[in-house]
Amino acid sequence: MNKVAGLLVITVVLVVSACTQNHEIHVSKSGNDSNPGTSQKPLQTIQAAANKAQPGDIITVHEGIYRERIDPPRGGESDAQRIVYQAAPGEKVEIKGSEIIKGWQKNPYGIWQISIANSFFGDYNPYADSIYGDWFNDRGRIHHTGDVYLNGKSLYEVETLDRVLHPVPEKEAVDKAGSLYTWYCETTQDSTILWANFHEYDPNSELVEINVREACFYPRETGRNFITIRGFEMSQAATQWPAPTAEQPGLIGTNWSMGWIIEDNIIHDSRCAGITLGKDRASGHNVWSKDPSKGGADHYNEVIERVLANGWQKGNIGSHIVRNNTIYNCEQSGICGSMGAAFCEITNNHIYNIWYKRQFNGAEISGIKFHGAIDTIIKGNSVHDSQKGLWLDWMTQGTQVSSNLFYNNGEDFFAEVNHGPYLVDNNLFLSATALRNWSEGGAYIHNLIAGTLRSRPQTRQTPFLKPHSTALAGLSITTCGDDRYYNNIFIGGTKDTEKLSNEERKVGYGLSIYNNWGFPVQASGNIYYNGAKPMSNEIAALVSSTNPDIKIEKQNGHTFISFNMPEMDQDYDTQMITSPMLGVSKVGELPFENPDGTAFVIDTDYNNVPRDVEHPAPGPFEELDGTRVQVR
Repeated sequence: MNKVAGLLVITVVLVVSACTQNHEIHVSKSGNDSNPGTSQKPLQTIQAAANKAQPGDIITVHEGIYRERIDPPRGGESDAQRIVYQAAPGEKVEIKGSEIIKGWQKNPYGIWQISIANSFFGDYNPYADSIYGDWFNDRGRIHHTGDVYLNGKSLYEVETLDRVLHPVPEKEAVDKAGSLYTWYCETTQDSTILWANFHEYDPNSELVEINVREACFYPRETGRNFITIRGFEMSQAATQWPAPTAEQPGLIGTNWSMGWIIEDNIIHDSRCAGITLGKDRASGHNVWSKDPSKGGADHYNEVIERVLANGWQKGNIGSHIVRNNTIYNCEQSGICGSMGAAFCEITNNHIYNIWYKRQFNGAEISGIKFHGAIDTIIKGNSVHDSQKGLWLDWMTQGTQVSSNLFYNNGEDFFAEVNHGPYLVDNNLFLSATALRNWSEGGAYIHNLIAGTLRSRPQTRQTPFLKPHSTALAGLSITTCGDDRYYNNIFIGGTKDTEKLSNEERKVGYGLSIYNNWGFPVQASGNIYYNGAKPMSNEIAALVSSTNPDIKIEKQNGHTFISFNMPEMDQDYDTQMITSPMLGVSKVGELPFENPDGTAFVIDTDYNNVPRDVEHPAPGPFEELDGTRVQVR
């Protein structure tokens, strides 16, 4: 090689290296999308940065409100070569799916109205799109994906103009006074007309916003992998109902991708879901609504087969991390995912006010709602004021639900038609209905269960899987039972419990509901307070009439849970719980173990305090000294 050729090769290598070097792209409200995106010459929109970003790049967004829907045209290449979207440290960055609306006029009846040209909405008008989908209950009226906000607070859509003129409180709404602030819409070929009752407020002097975008951050194409979203406040999106048999859009959604990290965000006011991790549209979209000739379970089994054919497996779909987010005011779920939630970590999120307005209903409403949460870790979350706290539905296998706090929910934990094995340890279930267990093969260890338990066998044929895999091993009905309950604390109460009805269901405080019921249940080392009852053949159960007096209190903007855990006169007979002790699940004949296939030992408590090796304390807290326990 001569000198000229050698220099040419070196130059090409240096140019390629420079072109592929990771760099930071800046976005500012004072920027311009024709700028290069440096800190001195930032871009103006996040989408412009997304269009430029390559694997390994960081997009830093500076303070301000960005009214746009980000559609990432590409993802990263690996965990080490991500595309990161982050709010600039110490700066407040909001992404909104709404626009400010001025020019309201007061009509002779005293309410406000405005006519908006349909061209304003571009290719999507949420006031011409109604919420619909499999397992959605509209309660006999239309609900649009659009919404109206007065100073950041969502108003209540009503079905007639008369109810704007003469509002009445929503029967089920948590905020009865707030439900008197109402709106109604009609859409013609050319325009959309909104009427609203703002009561004492002048909408032209206040901040009034309306939903105009389907999402804040959601790729239109699948397979946008290895994306990080960090530090934003995102709100006011016109999201559609995310049925497990449909594409599942959300205010933030992965759209059938892999390896996202969604962390340290504030997410609120989604018409339906906050964060979605699931399903693709290609394998079916609201298939039951289109073909009601067969049951929803049959349709979902067929969808699973199509999803498997489309590549649903570890290393291709799922493996997301969702952590340290605050999620509230979503009417369907805080976090949901159908099959795309497999192999994920959902940790330290605060989720509340889910299904707060309660104008519609359906079988998907929960703080966290997953189908197919295979080898998924759900740990350290606080979920309250939701119809359901956590709902794990179908194919919960290898899943771990650890050290979560649930209170003031309609139900804390609903395990539906799963065959296990899965682990539930060190949780606080403090709502009136603590556990609805329509599953089998669960291990419940060191929990505080302060409400009723419910059990009901299911005749639906649902899948069980090969270990740590999405591969189907077979189908089975759910007999119920085959559970393990070790070292828990059960607390009775005054709520009326239903009696056994036609041998179809049982409800009660404690494990007595399992007497002569389904597959055999293993139980030992549990304590029963205030009327909760053990199983008739339970080993080493201790029973006390003491009432631990659980209280939930607000102090200085924080919520505190406090209760008495008096020491027992007798020594509790407990042991450290390990994987080998739990045996194998009956249906799948699989061991209880960590998602990586290793054995586990429950050797720490809710606060990560080491447990006594010989006689660990029952319940989620190791240090029970007879004093009052308080948790913030």
